[in-house]
Amino acid sequence: MARFLSLFRPWPVLSLAGRRKPTLCKMSMDSRARGVFAAAVEAVQPDTVVRKSIERKDDSVIIDGHSFTLKRNLHLVGFGKAVLGMAAEAERILGDHLVKGIISVPNGIQQTLRQHGKDHLLLKENSSIKVMEGAKHNLPDADSLKASEEIKQLASELTEGDLLLVLISGGGSALLPAPIPPISLKEKLDVTRKLAAAGATIQELNTVRRSLSYLKGGGLAHYAHPARVIALILSDVIGDPLDLIASGPTVWSEVWPEEVFSIFQRYKLLHLLPPSVEEVLKRPSPREIKDASKSSGQVLNSVIGSNSLALKFAGLRARELGFRPLVLAPGVCGDVRSVARLYGLLARFACSRTEPPPDIAAEVLRLGPEVGVESWDLCRTMKVLDEGRTEGWGATCVLAGGEPTVELTGMGQGGRNQELALRVGLELRGLERPPNGPSFLSGGTDGQDGPTEAAGAITDAGLYKEAQEQDLDVEYFLTNNDSYTFFSRLSGGQRLLIPGLTCTNVMDVHMLLIPPFPNNVR
Repeated sequence: MARFLSLFRPWPVLSLAGRRKPTLCKMSMDSRARGVFAAAVEAVQPDTVVRKSIERKDDSVIIDGHSFTLKRNLHLVGFGKAVLGMAAEAERILGDHLVKGIISVPNGIQQTLRQHGKDHLLLKENSSIKVMEGAKHNLPDADSLKASEEIKQLASELTEGDLLLVLISGGGSALLPAPIPPISLKEKLDVTRKLAAAGATIQELNTVRRSLSYLKGGGLAHYAHPARVIALILSDVIGDPLDLIASGPTVWSEVWPEEVFSIFQRYKLLHLLPPSVEEVLKRPSPREIKDASKSSGQVLNSVIGSNSLALKFAGLRARELGFRPLVLAPGVCGDVRSVARLYGLLARFACSRTEPPPDIAAEVLRLGPEVGVESWDLCRTMKVLDEGRTEGWGATCVLAGGEPTVELTGMGQGGRNQELALRVGLELRGLERPPNGPSFLSGGTDGQDGPTEAAGAITDAGLYKEAQEQDLDVEYFLTNNDSYTFFSRLSGGQRLLIPGLTCTNVMDVHMLLIPPFPNNVR
């Protein structure tokens, strides 16, 4: 095992330089875990990421290394759950050079921000930006459709000397519905829902959405031509693919009707297509390829906030709290059972008194493809954990992000983060409880895990015994997908992670806290 792991060097990010032991911290594992999660969320606040990405210099602005001249020629559009705060900060920075703006944001967001004392994320009273609320229950509706039409109109009126600043965050696709006539919004929704129910991948769904929309797949940039387009993007998609975030309204994606028809055929839905959809797919695209090639050099797409950024700042806070931070990967996915198994194995690998059995490392590597983690990253992580175990480096904080999936078998309350925490708690049985044993946290950066007030939960090896003492049948709650009820009843809900309104979303943060060696295995 040692010879095998020695082939892989520790990842230098978040610094293990000098192998210096972090400062001793007397806070509990639970408190430190919550503090690290809070740092991750704070790093990707909408106003924070915009402020760090826009550098104002007199009558010019520098974004992602590119300089743009300002002469009261700037227009703004935006769509997404975090866009209101992004727009408020952009207007503060750009001042009078911002002529006009329109943003499509979730229904009720302004009132919600006021109720939570988040006034800094609201526009000023005399703002040049028009706020349009829609997409109630996160579904495209007549209000978000109207906002899309007004955004298209603004973009279409721009000239060569204009700049269009586009703000995009998670939820942007539902807030920018623009079906190509004669397709109705209901028809487009029905088509995509049937595809999703049939098991279509996110790539296939986005291919279809782009083909049926005049703003997605680069459509917005097309209508803004010949103006310069600058898109600032807060990513909620694994890997930050520009063409998938809000279906890529500023990223040209050529759509072939044959490809779209083949997707419907693959899922046996071809005979169910409305006549309007068939008509649109059989006629020439409203976006000519020659226009797209003209405007491609006029578009700057910049990801200003992501799960990787959140993990970076979580790692910095973890170091301040006495841990060696170690990032596993920002794209953990796959079934929550496999993800939980992976974290349980890593905990056992790190907490073994002697050299871990080879079968642990073998199973970790086998799970890699199932959970979206490269073998290189798993080997690197195990090498660092092994050196920490043998050389006594002190406490370690393994960080990861992504979006695991849950198979719905019941009607309970909960979400992927609470279910992941519950399943990891079962995987940790037999290890010591904190402070001598590992802890695990899983939380959604949007502050809401499923239809609950919680973002996630914190767990450890004592969870199963604690549940037995309180007559809580863990398997029953898992079968019913009722993790929120379980954690609410367990010790009065003390393990729940409830950060409140976070105003952002860059997927989930996973955190495995390994105490200083030696650790005891029962």
